[in-house]
Amino acid sequence: MQPENDKPDAPPPPEPIPVKPAQSEPLRPMMTQRKFAQVSRRELLKVVPVLAVGAFAIPRFQQSLLKKGLAFSDWASARLFRSGHMAPTFADAEVTPFDKFPINGYDVDDPGVIFENWNLTVSGAVQKPGDYKLAQIQALPRIRQNTRHVCVEGWDVIGRFGGARLSDFLNMIGADTSARYLTLTCADDYYESLDMETALHPQTLLCYEMYDQPLTREHGAPLRLNIPTKVGYKQAKYLTDLKVTNVLEKVGYWEDQGYSSFYGL
Repeated sequence: MQPENDKPDAPPPPEPIPVKPAQSEPLRPMMTQRKFAQVSRRELLKVVPVLAVGAFAIPRFQQSLLKKGLAFSDWASARLFRSGHMAPTFADAEVTPFDKFPINGYDVDDPGVIFENWNLTVSGAVQKPGDYKLAQIQALPRIRQNTRHVCVEGWDVIGRFGGARLSDFLNMIGADTSARYLTLTCADDYYESLDMETALHPQTLLCYEMYDQPLTREHGAPLRLNIPTKVGYKQAKYLTDLKVTNVLEKVGYWEDQGYSSFYGL
């Protein structure tokens, strides 16, 4: 006889059926839509310089990109210009000797102005248009200043300049100083323009002296601009005409060839 608790052996459990693991994507952290947008913007900013360089390499885009970049630079410079901010001035001992001051012109060193017949013709938005003699400009308060002249070619010197504030002359002729620009033409066919804020700056001169002597022919006699807040090519020589206007048909000789129209220092 078998004991009461004896029972037949239970069958062994079935062997597990092997399951081939599914090919699944690797686990990725959850990302909100906002975070995805932030990452997208960040990645886009990384790509923009590359795209810009690539676009610049395409010849048909180069000119347009250059013009837009220069226009933005001029706009930003004009926004930063402060009419009351003075350019540095220097002691007499720091002034470059007169014979070391470079003579620089766009065409000729002397266009042959006949001083006895010279006048500055004024037109545009002014109350007193007409022709003004040098003596009338010299009758205004004379300002002498030792300031730096900076040439776009890469050199600079400290010179001593004398003349009347352009702002005093504009007041004398009854200029509308709410107008945007002054345009200037010269005896050597050079031409230039100034924004009104620069024209009214207290260091902007109608210059008829250098080194306490009458301006020489090579340096722009009988009258030139001296603007220590601007690069050299804005400082036109051999002035013959001045116009106050809101519209620029031409900006300047060099500017119309692609140079900066503001070029503040």
